Amino acid sequence: MNDKLLKRYIFASDFDQTLTFNDSGYVLSELVGIPIPEFERKAKGMAKLNLVQQGAELAYLLLHDPEFHTRVRKEHLYEVGKRIRLKENIKLLYEILETGLDGYHFDFYVLSAAPVEVIHSALEGIVPRDHIFGTEFLYTDSGEIEAITRATAGYGKVFVLDQLQSLRKVGPDHIVYVGDGSSDVHVMLHVNVREGFTIAVSEAKHVSQVAKRTILSSNALAVLAPILEDVLGWERLRIREFFESYGILIQEWERVRTDWLTLRTASDQPKGDLSKLDSLRKAVAT
Repeated sequence: MNDKLLKRYIFASDFDQTLTFNDSGYVLSELVGIPIPEFERKAKGMAKLNLVQQGAELAYLLLHDPEFHTRVRKEHLYEVGKRIRLKENIKLLYEILETGLDGYHFDFYVLSAAPVEVIHSALEGIVPRDHIFGTEFLYTDSGEIEAITRATAGYGKVFVLDQLQSLRKVGPDHIVYVGDGSSDVHVMLHVNVREGFTIAVSEAKHVSQVAKRTILSSNALAVLAPILEDVLGWERLRIREFFESYGILIQEWERVRTDWLTLRTASDQPKGDLSKLDSLRKAVAT
């Protein structure tokens, strides 16, 4: 009976720079001796060309770029997971969402374009493997990457999240998604339009403008604050007391709205654009 009375939710989180401080691609590049600027150049080039879903740039490089494809093996991806720097208290966040909120249960999932081996290695003993969805590869006997079988990037995250919703039999308004960058925009829009709850953990304007809340902290447990406030409807005093019950003090909690403006004078307007505006005004006038 108690199990039936629980309000069930899905909590889905990105991995790179959401649960970590750095990106899997940077750590992998350092590990195999590829200069970071070279990785950035290639990844940004693909992003500009829209060659792959946003977030899947590393997966594409691992499969198709000769420099990455010839150097990286399966064991390197597990090593990256051991080296990547995680945010504090991911395990505690998992435990609280799982069983620490009376009357509520959140199934914790990780949805990321990062190689699944990296995430398994990094979150070993923290998040069960069957709750992790990352980019999956086929390998040769020598550990060389042969093909991509699934890339959880862009609309790929939407697809996985819809499957999880169907599996867990929760309503779309009982989904919480946390992310940090442009690769999370598609899934955040999908969650928002269906009355779910989205949290950005960076000030990147593409994602912070889409997310319902933005929370900036070096501690993974910080995303719990907007969930308790906006989803569970708790007052701030109660939230502070809840954190203190786990030995954690909220020293500062500032809530501000950020407006992004780009300004220029009319004289800086390109002449071609001004001539088009003049033509438009004349057309409207007639």
